[in-house]
Amino acid sequence: MKNKSWIIIIGIVVLLGFYVMGVQRSLVNLSEEVSASWGDVEIQYQRRADLIPNIVETVKAQAIKEQEIFTQIAEARSKLAGAASVEEKIDANAEVSSVLGRLLAITENYPELKQNEGFQDLRIELEGTENRIAVARKYYNDNVKVYNKKIKVFPTNAAANLLGYDEFPYIEAEAGAEKAPDVKF
Repeated sequence: MKNKSWIIIIGIVVLLGFYVMGVQRSLVNLSEEVSASWGDVEIQYQRRADLIPNIVETVKAQAIKEQEIFTQIAEARSKLAGAASVEEKIDANAEVSSVLGRLLAITENYPELKQNEGFQDLRIELEGTENRIAVARKYYNDNVKVYNKKIKVFPTNAAANLLGYDEFPYIEAEAGAEKAPDVKF
């Protein structure tokens, strides 16, 4: 009878070990998917950051008196460059989006700028980049949702806690994003 008890105990331990290994593999796969999708978001953020100086210089040539917006763009861009964590990068990019929205709204008051072919090309490229960012953010959030749900559901949550897996943050719209930016002259 003792041997059967030990065999059952050993069998349960082996099954639990295989279960934890399976959970660990699936969490590694999901975690890597989230990390890869975050990389896609960062690529688009970098693309946008690279476009900003070109747009600013083009607008500056036409709208010298709008120095405040240029200062805000420079500050937002430096915050973006200095952001280390995912949360800091999300916040910094929300600020960049807000400032760029105000910059593009300002350009509406400069008819000669709107007719400038170089500016039009940059604006179209920035709009395309903003669309790519939206798609990359959605893909990232979709992957975060799958991963976060997996580590919260029993019995996977027990293995996830044991193995040290934590939630990833979502990218959320900044407060007031549903409103058009205020532009004052």
